[in-house]
Amino acid sequence: MKVEVLGPGCPKCRKTESLLRETAAELGVQLDLQHVTDVSEISRRGVFLTPAVIINGDTVLEGRVPSADEVRGWLGS
Repeated sequence: MKVEVLGPGCPKCRKTESLLRETAAELGVQLDLQHVTDVSEISRRGVFLTPAVIINGDTVLEGRVPSADEVRGWLGS
C-alpha cells in the first residue's frame, strides 16, 4: 500500500507519519510510506492544508492529524 504524508515536517506532520507507521505495525500491514516536504510538490498536488494523507493516489485527509480509528479504517480496507 502506497501512503504519502504531505507536509513541511511540522509536529502535526510528524505525528501523522508516526501514527500511520504504528498502526500499520499493529495491523501487520506493509506500507510504502513517503513524507513529501517540498512545498511546490505539495501545492502541485492541490493540497493547501497540511498534514495531508494520500493512499494509493487518493487524498483521504487534509489539514489535521487523523484519529487512530481513521487510520485503522484506511489501512484495514
